[in-house]
Amino acid sequence: MKILSIQSAVAYGHVGNSAAVFPLQRIGVEVLPVYTVNFSNHTGYGAWRGPLIAPDDVRAVITGIEERGVLGQIDAVLSGYQGSEGIGDVIVDAVARVKAANPDAVYACDPVMGNAKSGCFVAPAIPDLLRDRVVPVADIITPNQFELGYLTGTEPADLESTLASVDAARAMGPRTVLVTSVERPDQPDDTIEMLAVDDAGAWIVQTPRLPMKANGSGDVTAALFTAHYVASGSAASALSKTVSSVYDLLDRTLQSGDRELQLVESQDSYANPREQFAVTQVR
Repeated sequence: MKILSIQSAVAYGHVGNSAAVFPLQRIGVEVLPVYTVNFSNHTGYGAWRGPLIAPDDVRAVITGIEERGVLGQIDAVLSGYQGSEGIGDVIVDAVARVKAANPDAVYACDPVMGNAKSGCFVAPAIPDLLRDRVVPVADIITPNQFELGYLTGTEPADLESTLASVDAARAMGPRTVLVTSVERPDQPDDTIEMLAVDDAGAWIVQTPRLPMKANGSGDVTAALFTAHYVASGSAASALSKTVSSVYDLLDRTLQSGDRELQLVESQDSYANPREQFAVTQVR
């Protein structure tokens, strides 16, 4: 499998491609990483150095890849945080080029906008760009519950309303939706859930809620789910493997006391996920 991953990169820590590439490689995926920024560290520190990469320069890298004649070998395009409108245009164009070369290729978009606690933390134009231009061309999207609500103009608050919001999202274009952080009033306080929906049905999995916030965990989640889904065609299987790997990664990070993901130390969790959490079909 080959994945073209268009995301940010940092020298210290693990977000964007610096979080997604190694887990994918560890499960046997050939990754073509294209960088949209080259920062010293993620912006959660409040200070960082390094350049935003101009959209034309990102496009030039993709054109160079195209000139090598390999776009037809790409099975999936993956994108995450989009720092500017121009990058969105480049990604949409890259998806069109890849699908022209390989009609079976899929586009997986992590529509990063924000979360329920912090609200939107991206540039003001990005949410509308994602909703109106990027998500409609995606085959897979991996929003959290807050992002799902924004994309669809709904307020998912329990399982029924979240499923309805997913249906609204799927009507926009994507056939597969992974909701990465489902919260509902009837679940235990110390748990969190993920929900995956495609044409075959809907599945949910519940894990303990770990007392931490880890930048980059969503990037790992989107990457692993995309690869497992493309490989198996099964949302249930992809959900089970992804949740198991990411939970073990987060647990190891928590135990380490480090702020940054223990990405390398957790490599066996990607290659041999324990699948310790039950996946339940809810539709």
